[in-house]
Amino acid sequence: MTADRAIRAVAVLNDDLRQRMYAFIRTAGRPVTRDEAAESVGISRKLAAFHLDKLVDAGVLEASYGSDEPRRVGRAPKVYQPSDVDIHVTIPPREHDLLAELLLDAVVHTRSGESPRAAAVRISKERGRRIGAAERRELRPGRLGVERGLTVAGDLLQRHGFEPSRESATRLRLRNCPFHPLAAQAPNIVCGMNQALLAGVLDGLDAPGLRAALEPRAGECCVELRAAE
Repeated sequence: MTADRAIRAVAVLNDDLRQRMYAFIRTAGRPVTRDEAAESVGISRKLAAFHLDKLVDAGVLEASYGSDEPRRVGRAPKVYQPSDVDIHVTIPPREHDLLAELLLDAVVHTRSGESPRAAAVRISKERGRRIGAAERRELRPGRLGVERGLTVAGDLLQRHGFEPSRESATRLRLRNCPFHPLAAQAPNIVCGMNQALLAGVLDGLDAPGLRAALEPRAGECCVELRAAE
């Protein structure tokens, strides 16, 4: 779940009735009908339907039409169950799940004779390359020069919480470190992985005129994107 959607989900749950219905559905262990949800909080079926649809729109519940419930006339009743998404809201944005995935992949896929740190850097660059390539397939931007490449990369990295800031036509600073505070605890490992990840993104975008350079600044990401020398 993206940061924007997570914030919307939390906002929707900031209602006593919705919280109680959501808790009831999560603990039911099976899909729940509108009538059951309404009864659990003591409101009408119509009002329960309104709140349930808000929870579905926010992505915290899934709706379907059950086939095991006794039918009246017409189709099976609509039922609700928790979605399989986790809701995390951090301000500023963090990507600890991504960092954990990269480290786990490095442990599992370390090659013979390869150090754990080298494996983590390699895995990070491979992941970044896939992220960048997926963006390029979707946008089909054509040939990317320095300025256009920085724009495309900045839009992508904004969605991953890096808070990019264009300092000049050929330089993009990343104001937020999505891997903080772990980066501060082990900068030699995490910053190296971060640089490799962003270098992979540029490779995947096919932006050869750009590079990901280590330029640590207090309170910011340790990497900036700039024109290759």
